[in-house]
Amino acid sequence: MKHSLSFKNSSRILLVLGALVLLAIIKLPMWRIDLQAPQYPEGLTLFIYPNHLGGDVDIVNGLNHYIGMKPLHTEDFFEFKILPFITIGFSVLLLLTAFVGKRWMLISVFILFIIFGIIAMIDFWRWEYNYGHTLNPDAPIIVPGMAYQPPLIGFKQLLNFGAYSIPALGGFLFVGVGILLFAVNVIELRYKKRVKAIINKQAVAAACALLLIGFSSCNSSPEQIVLGKDNCSYCKMPFGDARFGAELITSKGKVYKFDDAHCLFSFINENNSTKSNSKIYFIDFSGGHTFVPAENAVYLKSETFHTPMNGNIAAFQSQESLQVAMQKFPGTVLQWNELNTK
Repeated sequence: MKHSLSFKNSSRILLVLGALVLLAIIKLPMWRIDLQAPQYPEGLTLFIYPNHLGGDVDIVNGLNHYIGMKPLHTEDFFEFKILPFITIGFSVLLLLTAFVGKRWMLISVFILFIIFGIIAMIDFWRWEYNYGHTLNPDAPIIVPGMAYQPPLIGFKQLLNFGAYSIPALGGFLFVGVGILLFAVNVIELRYKKRVKAIINKQAVAAACALLLIGFSSCNSSPEQIVLGKDNCSYCKMPFGDARFGAELITSKGKVYKFDDAHCLFSFINENNSTKSNSKIYFIDFSGGHTFVPAENAVYLKSETFHTPMNGNIAAFQSQESLQVAMQKFPGTVLQWNELNTK
């Protein structure tokens, strides 16, 4: 039959695979918001499925009551009523496109899929904004000017809770279907000889951009410490002197800031999971707030420092700058392996 020759067999297989993945997504969580705080060492997780909320919903609602946020109930969101049908609709469109094999259908489905993804993210941001800013004025805990909107993607500190928002398995699969549709479009363009060698570079660049948008949000570099604004992640005191500061960056890209080496090591000892695959940086005491990897720095412990939490430890990028500082602050020189065991 004529339509059986219009698409490559590999394109048809990929489209059918995408349709099956979309059907599976209906039963999988699309997004997750992880909450971590000292009183919840194992953390709390809120899962957002296509048709309901899951995870620690009741506990989160109990905490939200204290800050005046509305409780989260599945029935309050019209999106849960239509998302399963939209997902099934896209699955059917992919199957029809694979069967009919028309280029205009393939392009149309891809464009509709991208538009839906953008609208869904905008709606998700609107949902977070409304819940984070619409607060009960009679709540037990009121912080003037404070809003509790979780991050759309990535990490955000909300009082003593760290909120980390990322796609769940269903969300990553949804992005994967979008990449698959893009790949099928590229395959068919090349198959029909409507593009030349330049499409290869454009396709690679576009595919990389989609992958970065879908999967990359983690920070791996230290953040600047802002005096008077940033608080220590352990003792919660505002930074008054950044010269003794340090930062720990987890494998997920979450940044913890500390105003004293004492706070850093106390935090590590109380959170065993941060010991592996984490990066630690210290501020160079004499280097204009330059960050130095912990293993590359040399350290001076001196009672004359009078650091915020009496850790009395400063880091230096070079032995020369440390020797200059010792003329004013006599003390003991330590290496990272010695400091890390104290």
